[in-house]
Amino acid sequence: MSRRTGRAAAGLMLAAAVLAGLDAVIVRLLAGQVHPLVIGFFRALFGLLAVLPWAIGRVNLRASPWRWMHVLRAGLKLASLVAVFVAFAHAPLADAMALTFTMPLLVTLGAWAFLGESVGPGRLLGVIGGFAGILVIVRPGADFDPWLLFALGGAVLTAIIQLMLRHMSHADTTERLVAWNLIAMAPLGLLAALPVWGTPSREQLALLALQGAIGALNMTLITRAYGLADVSFLAPLDFLRLPVVGILAWLFFAELAPVSTWIGAAVIVASVLLSMRRTGP
Repeated sequence: MSRRTGRAAAGLMLAAAVLAGLDAVIVRLLAGQVHPLVIGFFRALFGLLAVLPWAIGRVNLRASPWRWMHVLRAGLKLASLVAVFVAFAHAPLADAMALTFTMPLLVTLGAWAFLGESVGPGRLLGVIGGFAGILVIVRPGADFDPWLLFALGGAVLTAIIQLMLRHMSHADTTERLVAWNLIAMAPLGLLAALPVWGTPSREQLALLALQGAIGALNMTLITRAYGLADVSFLAPLDFLRLPVVGILAWLFFAELAPVSTWIGAAVIVASVLLSMRRTGP
């Protein structure tokens, strides 16, 4: 990888971090006006509209051997999005974003428990350190914010999805996995949103459309970045989302994250990086 390619990939990851921060800001702006389940439906709908022209004629959906698994994965994906949306709407944005970084640690734990993968001492220490970071951020006791449990729940559901993908990708293509996920998630999102449905205003619908476009562009930027550089180089750059969200939360909502958030996030980041090192099996 050349220096220029590395800079280009890093720039794409930084742009993706800014988009992720704007996504969280939009959810907070819609909080109390649009139900999280309705936000989840429109996120799935606009995401589907973004990839449908690409999927038609290019992806053979019938060739997938995982019909019902796709539906289950889409349901879990929708649930994880809604859980994170609830956290973004009610909890401090930086705290909620920091807890989503626990997903790689949860995947490591799940791969050991359910897939029989070996976990070396370095990765085990990383998992333990990650959960220590969670306790620092959540601050169990008088300062406990129960809304942060939704962010943690979203991370757990995302980890389950990643474990399913490890299994499904052995007999399916990336293109079909992406297309099936969005095609299945939109109708599931509509069914979930109908009991709490409230038609968004034009301004709210514009924000929801913008959020859908941001989500699609974010996925494109990250995919492009990983096509330019190694995972070991790019994975730590994903943590740029936290300072970006912290800055945006301050600019838009005058929300300043406490020192404990940054300490806990630093512990989680260090733990994830430690678990990524090949220090064990």
